[in-house]
Amino acid sequence: LEGVLQMMQTRIAALQGTVDRVKIVDPYNKIVARTAQLAKLQAACDLLRRIIRILYLSKRLQGQLQGGSREITKAAQSLNELDYLSQGVDLSGIEVIENDLLFIGRARLEVESQAKRLLEQGMETQNPTQVGTALQVFYNLGSLKETISCVVDGYRVSLEENVSSALDVKMLTQPLQASTRGGPGRAAMPTPGNTPAFRAALWTNMEKLMDEICAGCGQVQHLQKVLTKKRDPVTHVCFIDEIAKVRTNIFKILISASTFLKQAFEGEYPKLLRLYNDLWKRLQQYSQSIQSNVTSSGNADITPELPPGQDDTQDAFMVKKQDYDPEKTLKDTLQPYESAYLSKSLSRLFDPINLVFPPGGRNPPSSDELDSIIKTIASELNVASVDPSLSLAVARNVAKTVQLFGVKSEQLLSTQGEASQVIGPLTDGQRRNVAVVNSLHRLSQSVLKVLCGLSSFPVTAEQTIRATLETIQDLMGNAVQPLLKSVEDSIEAIIITMHLEDFAGPLSGKPEVPCSLYMKELQGFVARIMNDYFRTFECVDFIYDSTETIAQRAIQVFIRNATLLRPLGEGGKMRLAADFAQMELAVGPLCRRVSDLGKSYRLLRSFRPLLFQTSEHMANSPAVGDIVPYSSILHFLFTRAPPELKSPHQRAEWSVARYSQWLDDHPAEKDRLVLIRGALEAYVQSVRAREGKEFAAVYPIMLQLLQKAMATAQ
Repeated sequence: LEGVLQMMQTRIAALQGTVDRVKIVDPYNKIVARTAQLAKLQAACDLLRRIIRILYLSKRLQGQLQGGSREITKAAQSLNELDYLSQGVDLSGIEVIENDLLFIGRARLEVESQAKRLLEQGMETQNPTQVGTALQVFYNLGSLKETISCVVDGYRVSLEENVSSALDVKMLTQPLQASTRGGPGRAAMPTPGNTPAFRAALWTNMEKLMDEICAGCGQVQHLQKVLTKKRDPVTHVCFIDEIAKVRTNIFKILISASTFLKQAFEGEYPKLLRLYNDLWKRLQQYSQSIQSNVTSSGNADITPELPPGQDDTQDAFMVKKQDYDPEKTLKDTLQPYESAYLSKSLSRLFDPINLVFPPGGRNPPSSDELDSIIKTIASELNVASVDPSLSLAVARNVAKTVQLFGVKSEQLLSTQGEASQVIGPLTDGQRRNVAVVNSLHRLSQSVLKVLCGLSSFPVTAEQTIRATLETIQDLMGNAVQPLLKSVEDSIEAIIITMHLEDFAGPLSGKPEVPCSLYMKELQGFVARIMNDYFRTFECVDFIYDSTETIAQRAIQVFIRNATLLRPLGEGGKMRLAADFAQMELAVGPLCRRVSDLGKSYRLLRSFRPLLFQTSEHMANSPAVGDIVPYSSILHFLFTRAPPELKSPHQRAEWSVARYSQWLDDHPAEKDRLVLIRGALEAYVQSVRAREGKEFAAVYPIMLQLLQKAMATAQ
């Protein structure tokens, strides 16, 4: 080990001796000196190049400044390049460019000042060429974004100040307090928000405020249009966002601190909404006119160095983005006032109804009271017509009002037995029902008249009110239904008494055949009912629509019972024919014209000639099956058959009244024909049981007609 260490020491000593003989310090020092010299030469060359370029650009800038506004964009471009040359380099103390640097500083201030004046002038006069030139200057100077932000912030601050000033309660109440200041010892009470003078001053300020907002929006919108044409959309300033935020914040702050303003805006919300709508329309008109101006100016008028935008049609006032609706944002600031206004509107609509329907009251409202209700409805709808959405909301309130009127009126109706009596004069309950129906009718007609008088009323709002008026019609129908049902039952009871009269007699020698007693009673009853009961209703068309149904039913019941008369002689036929003629006179008071009864009238007219035709002609009549049902003809043919051929109700041992009820319960022709077929089959069985030689002459005709009817009914 000692030998190895000795050998290593010897070699290390030899290496040190060799290193001492090699000298590298001087070359290293020379390299360091040359490197520093080269760096200084490069810096000097770069500085010289900058100085030469600055001298050249300074000279060119002098010429550009002499060119005025025509060369201002080129001057801005030169200044931008000069700024680039001055970045990262200390040029102070260089005598050759010292004066040029001072000139460049003054030139920059002058160019910026000219560009600002040009921008302000272009925005005021809506000149896209001037605005585009100014924006090009700021873009070349590298301060476009800062300048646009400064301009928009200036308008925003100005609008905030205008809003604060317009809604300052102290300023609004100062003239009023000065005019109402009394003598010593008399305290001046604060002016409430519903004072006419206060509200007049407020709305005057609001109109001025909307003009100021519209003017500011128009100028910034013009700026945005030019930017949209010449800038990337990332740098756009959506001014409507700022406006909406300003209005929301300012309104909330001021109104939360002032009950007067809240009362004024809630009480006259439609006027505030109209101002908003007018503002929005004016902004859209501004946008359209600016768009046309910018488009017509073309790229030749607006400096083309700016890169064009990706979407030239994007607009804050015209195009609605998926995630942002500027108009909705603008109107959302009014939501608290709209809710309060609608609540007060509903209260104003309900108040007159609650007054005319006091608890325990027994009478419907008078004409004057009803006019007051209609005037309130008309006033609310007219005031709300400034906006479709508000019209729809108020229309819903009106619908609730009409429903409340209907509920209150329904509580007055008499539903006891006296409401349906038709024997004596009108009872107190019936008079009250008539008054309620007349009141409902006047309300319905008056509301319809109000709707017809409204111009540009939304269809949806009108449908909302009309749907509620249909419920009023239903209520009117329910109110008169007991009386109508009683009249219908009484008419049917009178008609069915024809079976108590004798229609089996032969022809008499008298030339004139008087009508039957039941027909005289029917005519007298209908005339009395119309005069004593229905003439007191003012809703003539509504009553006729109801009584025409009674008339149609009366004709059907009359023909049904006429076909069931047995036996029927020749004299009975003549009297029955006279009854057919008198039936038209009997139901005449129940309708406008008897011919308006439609199918029932045609049935009455078509059946009368069949009374005197033979069975064969009757079965082959073209009216049978089309106008006159097969079952009615078959019923009538039973009257020409012998007693052995019993009618369906005689076979079942039913009374005529019970059979008539069965026919009402089975309106299908097939069911009636099946019952008639059973009567004919029973007759055949009876003939065979007694070993008869032949059937009645009318039987084959009835069988053939029945088969034809069954084939048709399939």
